[in-house]
Amino acid sequence: MSGRLTTHVLDLSGGIPAAGMALQLWRLEDGAASLLREAVTNADGRLDAPLLEGAELAAGTYELLFMAGDYFRSSSLPFEASGEGGSADGAAPFFLEQIPIRFNITDSSAHYHVPLLVAPGGYSTYRGS
Repeated sequence: MSGRLTTHVLDLSGGIPAAGMALQLWRLEDGAASLLREAVTNADGRLDAPLLEGAELAAGTYELLFMAGDYFRSSSLPFEASGEGGSADGAAPFFLEQIPIRFNITDSSAHYHVPLLVAPGGYSTYRGS
């Protein structure tokens, strides 16, 4: 079985999958970051395909960057952004505007699943299966 990298995002504030959350996958190497993928979660809070798989999945350090502020601003759930000021487009910033999760891949034949449980004021992650 070839290795793969997947993710899943759940919106704990509504008890629903985080559909429509944008994310980026970065590879970190020798002090530099390279953008590998940009994706948006589907209706189930998942991606339609793995972020990396097979020969693309190499040992190294990676970072998933989740655009939580944009997601919560576009959500129909009743909550407000926190903080003062606003962004260039006039939208108020969220406490968790972007959520970076940095992790290492050591076995390119394994399945690495990086789930995100998120709410406007906090998040949790773990090595899933």
